[in-house]
Amino acid sequence: MSQGRITGAARVAGIAGNPVAHSLSPVIHNAWLEAGGVDGAYVPFAPADAAGFEALVAAGRAGLILGLNVTAPFKEQAFALADEATAAARLTGSANILQFAKGRVLADSSDGVGLMRGLAEQAPDLDVSGRAVVVLGAGGAARAGSGALIEAGAKVRIVNRSRARAETLAADLGRSVRVMEAGQALEGAALIVNALSVPPQLDFDLVAPGTVVMDMTYKPLETAFLKAARDRGLPTVDGLSMLIGQAAPSFEALFRLPPPRLDLRALLTAHLEQTT
Repeated sequence: MSQGRITGAARVAGIAGNPVAHSLSPVIHNAWLEAGGVDGAYVPFAPADAAGFEALVAAGRAGLILGLNVTAPFKEQAFALADEATAAARLTGSANILQFAKGRVLADSSDGVGLMRGLAEQAPDLDVSGRAVVVLGAGGAARAGSGALIEAGAKVRIVNRSRARAETLAADLGRSVRVMEAGQALEGAALIVNALSVPPQLDFDLVAPGTVVMDMTYKPLETAFLKAARDRGLPTVDGLSMLIGQAAPSFEALFRLPPPRLDLRALLTAHLEQTT
């Protein structure tokens, strides 16, 4: 929280999820608020259930908060509760940003932006256009990431324990998406993205050399999934790069201000070292 700058005119936004205590978003946004001398605060909210999240959105409609970042399990509900949605949110049917203004709710999704910026930072030579990309999972993060990859020209292969959920996602996203079993999906893939909240079980013997492996999870920074990939000599992209990539558009949407320049990776790495 930006120390000494909280007044009756403070701008208040936050992040909603359950669980949410692990989130690094408050560290990022409050550092930006403090660096910019902004009278404001970014706080975590942990609604117990869908009804609790709906009540939080009602508080936004009532003008109590400027906006929310949204994380699991509320991204699809966030989209459903909005009055308007950006193209990115409509493509995926989920939202990680809700902006409140004059009693109305605008839904947006910056997860896809974050994923593509993370790839550009840590795998700059990767071009997914016309190539197969494997996405592990079929939840909100998988939806947003798959949408961005489709826009970049990728052919997305969804691998998920619940085939029915994966088929629903594929139907929503269109012809560029197929549901496949892991062994078949890995063949010829240029990129593998873990969008699961639990460590995936993957046979790296089936992964071709040079395949980029990305994990959306950032705590721990080196997940067992990424470590296994690195042990095989595969290039990797960590979840911190995606988080950093989506943070700036979130800050601008929530606080209606551009973020000041900060070395977020250094800030977050130091924070993670202090809390683990």
